[in-house]
Amino acid sequence: MSHHLDDAALLSAELLARRWLPRQHPKVKRALIDADLWAATQERLAQVGLRLIDNLYADHVSVALLRPAETAVFGEAGLNSHNNIDLPRDAVSLLVLLWALIVLPKRERQAARAASIDKHGEGDTQNDMFGKDKPVPTAASVSPLVSYRALLADFGVQLGKKTRLDTNLKRLENHGFIVRKGEDITEGPL
Repeated sequence: MSHHLDDAALLSAELLARRWLPRQHPKVKRALIDADLWAATQERLAQVGLRLIDNLYADHVSVALLRPAETAVFGEAGLNSHNNIDLPRDAVSLLVLLWALIVLPKRERQAARAASIDKHGEGDTQNDMFGKDKPVPTAASVSPLVSYRALLADFGVQLGKKTRLDTNLKRLENHGFIVRKGEDITEGPL
């Protein structure tokens, strides 16, 4: 028995299998410019309690639970929990710390860029012919790096020393929150 899957079904299946896809993935690129494919994918995912999520400044797209499905999946206790992926407390602390070091500065730069465009608005277009049409920088190009050695030196004692820090970094990497490139820690797809 052969089932023919349309593009929305294929994109939905790939997102479910991989948890996230880069914006440069051929199916994602097409969905971002094809409103019908985007809507069909959203409709397919909604049938199983999910939605496609995208952020202009992110390098990846992912899926998330619809609000009505959250209670059914996690229960009331899961929704009130600070952590529904069973990370230990020190891993959550490390995640918050890395978010403050990597993601927060990037978000502040993005907000400053948006404020700068709003402030200068239409009046400054004579000097800058393509001022509003500059491409949005990719997340990878504007995300700061955190040195593993600096993290260990600055916060190693508070985060359980080297062995525990390595264990929690691996957990965060497996969940897609961070990416490790040698001694550098960068923002992950999630």
